[in-house]
Amino acid sequence: MVTESTQVTEEESGSGAITGTEGGAAGGAAGAGKARLKRKSKRTISDVIVHVYASFNNTLITVTDVKGNTLSWATAGGCGFRGSRKSTPFAGQVAAGKAIQKARELYGVESAEVRIYGPGPGRDASVRAVRDFVSITAIFDVTGIPFNGCRAPKQRRV
Repeated sequence: MVTESTQVTEEESGSGAITGTEGGAAGGAAGAGKARLKRKSKRTISDVIVHVYASFNNTLITVTDVKGNTLSWATAGGCGFRGSRKSTPFAGQVAAGKAIQKARELYGVESAEVRIYGPGPGRDASVRAVRDFVSITAIFDVTGIPFNGCRAPKQRRV
């Protein structure tokens, strides 16, 4: 569910100094010192989809709305993990927490559907991290299964 709310804030424009003539060539900017209203629109999205891509080397978390537009994302490598520590369950948990927390701050996310892709070690830990921040409505494993796939390598002769 998507709702929009607008917030009106006052913003000071120009240099702030009034020189005596308003809008003249010698007086500086026209209307300097007057307060201008600025509209700031904030979308509130309650239901999102959390895509978890767990490879053997990294874990990528993408938070999207139901149409597929990206709201926030995080990776284990982007959270400061390097090398072999990037491919750990804890790194996936930190990345998932960072992505869903950013989506909550910006869009007010309340519930999520989780779609997991890949065989990596960050699969389960990332789902647990999402559960700590928002309520999970459904969990799907969308890892591709080959319909016979690539040709197997030739038999080894000993």
